[in-house]
Amino acid sequence: MSDKGSKETADHTKPAVDASESAAPTNFIRAIIDADLRQNKNDGCVVTRFPPEPNGYLHIGHAKSICLNFGLARDYAGAPGGSRCHLRFDDTNPTKEEQEYIDSIKETVRWLGFDWGAHEYYASDYFEQLYRWAIRLIEAGKAYVDDLSAEQIRAYRGTLTEPGRNSPCRDRSVEENLALFQAMKNGEFADGSRVLRAKIDMASPNLNLRDPVMYRILHAEHHRTGNRWCIYPMYDFTHGQSDSLEGITHSICTLEFEAHRPLYDWFIDQLGIHHPRQIEFARLNINYTVMSKRKLLELVNGEYVQGWDDPRMPTLAGLRRRGFTPAAIRNFCERIGVSKKDSCVDMGFLEYCVREDLDRTTPRAMAVLDPLRVVIDNYPEGQVDEFEAPNHPNLPEMGTRKVPFSRVLYIEREDFMEDPPKKFFRLAPGREVRLKYAYLIRCEEVVRDPVSNEIIELRCTYDPASRGGSAPDGRKVKGTLHWVSAAHAVKTEVRLYDRLFNVPAPDGDKEVDFKSHLNPDSLRVLGECLVEPSLAEAQPENRYQFERLGYFCADRFDFTAGKPVFNRTVTLRDSWAKAGGD
Repeated sequence: MSDKGSKETADHTKPAVDASESAAPTNFIRAIIDADLRQNKNDGCVVTRFPPEPNGYLHIGHAKSICLNFGLARDYAGAPGGSRCHLRFDDTNPTKEEQEYIDSIKETVRWLGFDWGAHEYYASDYFEQLYRWAIRLIEAGKAYVDDLSAEQIRAYRGTLTEPGRNSPCRDRSVEENLALFQAMKNGEFADGSRVLRAKIDMASPNLNLRDPVMYRILHAEHHRTGNRWCIYPMYDFTHGQSDSLEGITHSICTLEFEAHRPLYDWFIDQLGIHHPRQIEFARLNINYTVMSKRKLLELVNGEYVQGWDDPRMPTLAGLRRRGFTPAAIRNFCERIGVSKKDSCVDMGFLEYCVREDLDRTTPRAMAVLDPLRVVIDNYPEGQVDEFEAPNHPNLPEMGTRKVPFSRVLYIEREDFMEDPPKKFFRLAPGREVRLKYAYLIRCEEVVRDPVSNEIIELRCTYDPASRGGSAPDGRKVKGTLHWVSAAHAVKTEVRLYDRLFNVPAPDGDKEVDFKSHLNPDSLRVLGECLVEPSLAEAQPENRYQFERLGYFCADRFDFTAGKPVFNRTVTLRDSWAKAGGD
């Protein structure tokens, strides 16, 4: 086993497990690792890696892999040989990779709560070694340069029921292949004119073993190696050898790579190098969204969303901006578990995990999203009361805040009905309600716009003896409303986000453009919202429960001093199911 990168375990590990077995909940991957440790394989080491391609932002599906790989390194810190998890960028396609993606991936992994320490690697670090190994395979008669075009290679490859055919170039001599491969490296051929292929078995029932391409010609500048190379290794040739160089013990990947495992093993066995064990698990699928980077990029480039970090996107940057917490995402990944069986998780369960975490950790505040003016006629003009409101009903250690009260207030427009149904317990003409933390008020008059006839104001009275919201004579008041003082409220913009698609499987029908299922109501922008003054100085990513409305997060980027913009993270309960969602 290579000792490259075999430094002390990174900070994300903790020595709180048995030396041979993880104390965390078991799954089939942990069972494999436990068995390997009992047999002292890999000198008792557990080394995993998270190997993203830097061609897009990470999405919620990647979170499962991040939590799994870094979680294993953390939980097996007590293994005899220690543990670690590497962050490796598989940067083998310079035409699709950007530094922006690398920076975003690193920021996101850290935001989720994991740290790779000194173990940051790039496949491009190994280009020279991979080239030498390709030469070795040519010299051993295990690889050849092919002149067939990509279309011809596909045609020669055969089908699931028909074997492939040998390329006319397959029997070139070792000397000719070496000379041609050198000429490819020297930039003497055009893009796509030649490739290097492994010589395995064109009749294999596994299509991945039918002489797969190892190198292609790309005259493109690489973000790390510049113009040094004009040939770039394919993923299947790069991945296993990179694992080997880094001393990875357990190469954990998603189930679609199961058919690639014989090729992974073949390259390593032919080269006679350290052999990690590839283990596949089912990827994370969530309804009402898409997980394909290509489709997500299509949404970004087509401006169907406002970038990779749009809060409607399933990207981790988007979920972060919306207000999802790292703890909730980690908890979600742990709860859905690890298995070999493909399944689709309901988006509502992810939202439940977020709601559960926010309920425990976020302070409360009052906001009015659709304001209706209320004037309390018998309240003294110019007078201001202050009420002590708890920041969290169950956590006194979170302290309290002062909420100002004045003669003119705003309540939610939907909290008033002129002719209410029987079970409507909020404000109506002649009816009394409680203003949270403050007083009982009664609606005495409704004021309408003389032109539009729209209700523009309610004239009310208050009971001065009901300070704190309790009636001194013990009369029962069923309705409790949130409110803000007109003189003290801060005007702000609030963005209400919903599911990006209006069907559970937007890309389920390959004959239908997935974008036709975009939800036209996935974003509503409310520009005339009012929040209590304590929120004026909310910092980016501060989260709150707006009482009776849901959980909201101050936007990371869109704010000015004293005027944050708030994104709705989730509602207080799952309203999607009631509205007809799955």
